[in-house]
Amino acid sequence: MIAPPTRKPRRPSPRALFVALLSPSTDHTPLLAQSRRPWLRYLPYVLALAAISALLPSSINVLANDYGIDTGLAAALAVAQTAPLLLAPARPLPAWWMIGLTDLLTAAVVLATATKTAPVFPWPATSLVGYLLLMVPLALREARRTLVAVWLATTAVSLVFSVLGAVRDWGGDNSLLAIALSGAVLVLGGALRERAEARRLLTEQEHISEAERERRTLLEERARIARELHDVVAHHMSVIAVQAASAPYRIGGVPDEAVEEFTAIAGSARESLAEMRRLLGVLRSEESAAETAPQPGVEQLGQLVETVGRAGVPAELTADPGLAERVPQAVALSAYRIVQEALANVVRHAPGARTWVSLTADGPELLVTVVNAPPPERRESLEATAEGTGQGLVGMRERVRLVDGRLDTGPLPDGGFKVAAVLPLDPARETPA
Repeated sequence: MIAPPTRKPRRPSPRALFVALLSPSTDHTPLLAQSRRPWLRYLPYVLALAAISALLPSSINVLANDYGIDTGLAAALAVAQTAPLLLAPARPLPAWWMIGLTDLLTAAVVLATATKTAPVFPWPATSLVGYLLLMVPLALREARRTLVAVWLATTAVSLVFSVLGAVRDWGGDNSLLAIALSGAVLVLGGALRERAEARRLLTEQEHISEAERERRTLLEERARIARELHDVVAHHMSVIAVQAASAPYRIGGVPDEAVEEFTAIAGSARESLAEMRRLLGVLRSEESAAETAPQPGVEQLGQLVETVGRAGVPAELTADPGLAERVPQAVALSAYRIVQEALANVVRHAPGARTWVSLTADGPELLVTVVNAPPPERRESLEATAEGTGQGLVGMRERVRLVDGRLDTGPLPDGGFKVAAVLPLDPARETPA
């Protein structure tokens, strides 16, 4: 199979580069405006004011004394070169147009009217410093194509004035220095901006992935609950089908109408079982296809506590006598899974912590409580030696919602943790759907 040819990235045309110079970033939020520290939000403007305060008198002095320009004109050019720096933190490209055109005008004025030939050309030292300072917010805010266009424009203008100024005996030509320094600042600033953007996108993707993982965990736990609930409901439906089918033989003198009714009930029960099995086939995954063991309940909590004890977590179980007979099968399964997950969390996050498990029937409700003390010392997690559902609090909440109960979890003042669930014992209040 021949792979399709890869398209090479197109080089931007001169027209596209010019359009980039006229299309500033739509984000006009000042640099560092989203910082949590208030003083950082004002830092770009403080630095801009400091640069203006230093460059303005220096520029006037350099243009008037070193290049022989009229003092009033030198002051006007100096103000136009430095004042737009205050605009740079929020709108760097418009500030570049203002400062760039002023620098262009300054070079033209110097070339036409300068009476002294000792200074460098075409960039007065103060103009070059201010221009390089402008490159920093420009590189941190504008797109890569705009930065390329800015650097090409800087290069073209510098070389043109370098050629025009060759007829004069200047102290030195700093056009290549301006080209190199502006390019270096743009490259470094652009790299920092793209790195920050990549980190932001990565953080957003991590948040999205975390949300997807939580959603997938929730769906997996719901599917598992549905599979387990099938076993509970299927048992009762099988009993109904058998009782309805055998009733005419177990009870003498049953009228023909009642026999037909029992037969219809048995048929409906068998059809319901078949439909549940078909639906269950959609929920079962390859890993769960072999789950055929009987579902655990309150009777198996003692074995669970012993297993956790062998994993290094001393646990005690307290349950009301005769509780297993009073708890419906769906509620018993939910109680077992809640305790199982709570104990697994103790093994995972507080290995060696003493734990108390309590099941108490309070009127029409079953109170399930798992409380652990803080771990005696920091030690390696024993998670691999304990059995758990791996779904954490998500699974607990789903188990409680299944039977229309309530769940309360949270840390204790002494450093331990508490899991408390209230599950209704009245089957009429259950919502097994």
